[in-house]
Amino acid sequence: MLAVITGASSGLGASFARKLAERGYDVLLVARREDRLLALADEIKNCHDVKAEILTADLMDEAGCERVAERIRGESDLGLLVNNAGFGTNGYFWEADLRGQLDMHKLHVLAVVRLCHAALENLVCKGEQPQQTGIINVSSVASFTTAPHNASYSATKRWMNMFTEGLSIELERTGKNITVQALCPGYTQTEFQDKLSVDKSRVPKSLWMPADFVVEESLQGFDRRKLIVVPGWRYKVAVTAMKVLPASVVRWGIIRGVRRYRRKKAS
Repeated sequence: MLAVITGASSGLGASFARKLAERGYDVLLVARREDRLLALADEIKNCHDVKAEILTADLMDEAGCERVAERIRGESDLGLLVNNAGFGTNGYFWEADLRGQLDMHKLHVLAVVRLCHAALENLVCKGEQPQQTGIINVSSVASFTTAPHNASYSATKRWMNMFTEGLSIELERTGKNITVQALCPGYTQTEFQDKLSVDKSRVPKSLWMPADFVVEESLQGFDRRKLIVVPGWRYKVAVTAMKVLPASVVRWGIIRGVRRYRRKKAS
């Protein structure tokens, strides 16, 4: 079977590619940085008896996204789509560059819609599928709340959770053996925070998770057909608390917590 992974050039995407190749999936690596994709594809082919191809595309560009969707739609052995591509921004919504806010919605929402539609068009028409078939949408623990400097990010990730749940309900109702998952990690050791100029030292070490751990939690949850996966017991506790505590208490705690680790915006 083939696994298509977006945002595969680094971080969780690269870890998904390696872990899925270990499981025997052929992989199609999708991202903008061709040099990194080529290096990862060579590594995978040298380490595992699987095929590894690359497809360079900018999913924020409609033409680029449709090119990936067409490839997914036409793959005869498609087994899994991992919608991992994403990014965050820093600063209050009205101060942030509008282009970045629009691009975030294009990538986290519109691209996910287009690629999920292509994948399910492909998978549903095949009839009975093995258990390892489906879609993993990489969301965030931020989807369960929101915080200063995070309005669009939290909103798009919360949408991703609801969208994934909706797909799950439709697939279950129609009797399709296709698994969908929203993966909701917390702080993960990737390039994500570096691009936001977040001071990692202000976040307790116990809250940081290796990318490989997050991906393994995701895949184990996928094996169990788990819809929402929150890696790490600390984040499980936090999400549970967000659901049961009064909203005012949660908001107060989040605002105080954000002040501890966000770097002040350069003047």
